[in-house]
Amino acid sequence: MAEVIPFRGVVYNTDIVTDLAAVSTPPYDVISPEEQAAFYAAHPENVIRLILGKTGDADSPTDNRYTRSARDYEDWLRKGVLVQDQAPAFYLTTVEFAAAGRSLKRYGLIARVRLEPFDKGIILPHETTFSKVKTDRFELMKVCHANFSPIFSLYSDRENILETLMAAVVRQTPDMEFTDTYGHRHCLWRITDPDVTGRVTRKMAAKTIYIADGHHRYETALTYRDWVAGHTPGFTDAHPANYVMMYLSSMEDPGMVILPAHRLLKAVAPEAMDRLMSRAASFFDIAEISVDPGDPERVPTTFIKGLAAGAEQHVIGVFMRHDPRLFLMTLKPGVMKDRFGDAVPAALRDLDVTVLTRLILMDLLGFDQARLDNENLIAYETTPQKAVRRVCSGEYDIAFILNPTRIDQVRAVAESGLIMPRKSTYFYPKVITGQVFNPLA
Repeated sequence: MAEVIPFRGVVYNTDIVTDLAAVSTPPYDVISPEEQAAFYAAHPENVIRLILGKTGDADSPTDNRYTRSARDYEDWLRKGVLVQDQAPAFYLTTVEFAAAGRSLKRYGLIARVRLEPFDKGIILPHETTFSKVKTDRFELMKVCHANFSPIFSLYSDRENILETLMAAVVRQTPDMEFTDTYGHRHCLWRITDPDVTGRVTRKMAAKTIYIADGHHRYETALTYRDWVAGHTPGFTDAHPANYVMMYLSSMEDPGMVILPAHRLLKAVAPEAMDRLMSRAASFFDIAEISVDPGDPERVPTTFIKGLAAGAEQHVIGVFMRHDPRLFLMTLKPGVMKDRFGDAVPAALRDLDVTVLTRLILMDLLGFDQARLDNENLIAYETTPQKAVRRVCSGEYDIAFILNPTRIDQVRAVAESGLIMPRKSTYFYPKVITGQVFNPLA
């Protein structure tokens, strides 16, 4: 059973920090160096100093980005910039945002969730992870002993647990309210009534939880729990290291949006790009669309419409450096089953990212696993315009433009005990960091 419980969160003291927008950020893994600098400049107690501290030439084992994060966290607690709530609470949140020309609202519940190994089937992943990133997060947890960013997780909520139990609370004035630097409006309410929190815990016990965003942090939390257990005499199941902070949202929430994660690759051999289309013709029907080289920001409407229209037929867009054309590649029927039927389960064969990874990147371009695992040679964008621009600039050699993975595909893969290629999904917007922290000491 999933154990979802309230906790005494650590929050910014709004008597001292009056503008929460000035101290909040997205999760660490989507923050660019330029954004990191901007968040540093926004406020001396911005959460960027905790989740993504700057490095320096003079860093040492006793003075580095992790130890400085720990010192700032302890200092802000000591000065009262951060305070711990007196009563255990669930933290109900809403985020209002625009996507695809619509105004949307997504609900989320921030709670402590007991850590479970994936093989128990209570909490399930859907993507693979980078070892280097997990090492980075583990070093931070070892010195800070806290979760600063909630893991974004999903569950099926056709009975509208949150809407039914929290409706009265949402009509009240929020305990926190601000609009972030991206124009998203955030509200938060504390739920402390034991009757209400108890009902939520009981309802959530029967749920399967699917990690949407934060696989690295979840796997790191498992490692951290084992590390604490090994260094803590009398460690018990009640220790807070047995839990991780999660943001739980319903798969059926009308505000649940998944954006595509277009792939940008560098260090691709020119001869491999030259022969890509001729090799791909055996497996794809290929259409060409001209792009104005003087206006790379403008991706033709025919390309956008063609990509969207082919969402069920595995249509993948391609743009290569020094080639003034966009290509729309439509997978021919039966190709994936014929080539990978014995090697790739059906739930994975149905994904565009699998078509891209196994058929295009590995078979047609000849990439091996080491190349696919090299995070320095791949980047991601959520709009075709940005992807095309970065190729035109020479920063990357080739862009693969994808349709977004669907929520039913995420569930099917996770329930099958399978793992998608990295960055198969981009849940939007990311869960804000800075509303609540979870102390683990």
